[in-house]
Amino acid sequence: MGWEDQLADGERSVLVVHPHWKTVLWPILGFIVVVLAAAVLLVIIPAGRGAALARIAVGVVVVAVLLFWFLIPLLRWRTTTYQLTTRRFRLRRGILSRSGRDFPLNRISDVSFSHGLIDRLLGTGRLTIESAGEHGQLVLTEIPDVEQVQATLFQLVEDEHQRLAREER
Repeated sequence: MGWEDQLADGERSVLVVHPHWKTVLWPILGFIVVVLAAAVLLVIIPAGRGAALARIAVGVVVVAVLLFWFLIPLLRWRTTTYQLTTRRFRLRRGILSRSGRDFPLNRISDVSFSHGLIDRLLGTGRLTIESAGEHGQLVLTEIPDVEQVQATLFQLVEDEHQRLAREER
């Protein structure tokens, strides 16, 4: 997606993830239910006068419902990215308009994770990043392989602190 061209000199991307697929589970199930209900409705609409109009109405309603219950959440999931680089943690989101937030690694003071039983089974969890500065804390839910992301981020923070200490000497 062109992440590399947005990085500073000497900075490299280490990890790029999207929220866990669990976030689109309900929209996918909703998609299946809506399509099945539409198929049943199309079959039970009796032939005759007005049948074509009724079928068109069912189609329009189904398209509208699928747009809001399925397509928008799917696009929101796909366009949300978390990127770890050698210098910062980057959050990008948005379908039509984009927003982003960067946490310089040298300002991160704590990185922690948590996950319950279901999250552990699915391999997801909550990542909490504490930063010195005006924004304070960032809590991200549905992070895939959250323990590995936390460990990688922690190691990158330590590496960045060591790099900065070497530059100060």
